[in-house]
Amino acid sequence: MDGELRSLTERLRSEAAGSTEYDRLAATEDVDALASALTENGQPLWARELVAFRLGLAGDRRAFEALVLLLNHRDPQRCASAAYALARLGDPRTARAAAALATNELRVAYALHPIRLLVELRAPEAVPALITTLERRLRPHDPYRSVALACVQGLGMLGDDRARPVLSEALAHPALAEAAVHALALLPARKE
Repeated sequence: MDGELRSLTERLRSEAAGSTEYDRLAATEDVDALASALTENGQPLWARELVAFRLGLAGDRRAFEALVLLLNHRDPQRCASAAYALARLGDPRTARAAAALATNELRVAYALHPIRLLVELRAPEAVPALITTLERRLRPHDPYRSVALACVQGLGMLGDDRARPVLSEALAHPALAEAAVHALALLPARKE
């Protein structure tokens, strides 16, 4: 069993509190039954998360909308599980959705996992989204340092020279300076 799936199933088993529905959804290999459970009225959140995650790992794109909603959830564990499943889903809409979530200033408190997903996907949307998000985090007294740090680290990993100006600006922020130095070192050498 996949380590991430094991972690998710243990967490959701606790949430399900002995539900027989949990056992059925965790055991079935029938993707159509899982997809049906995803859209069934009255399903608790734990059931939707379990089903969407399993469909995502199976590469079934019927899980896309549910996983995107979970990627933007207030619970970081749900966000992390959704990001993991979305990275394996193979849906071409994933990067665009993650970029929209990462740059949504009204939901910036939940942008950490969309940012990490963009970096993992290495999609064309990743660098512009991370630059935009980081520029907004460089304002004085911004409370979202973990989001800013994820952007700095991600831009370094992506190694795109378009990030040089914003990473250079991040050097002036003590909480980001060390990561910015490292990220800048990962960018391609400038041609003279």
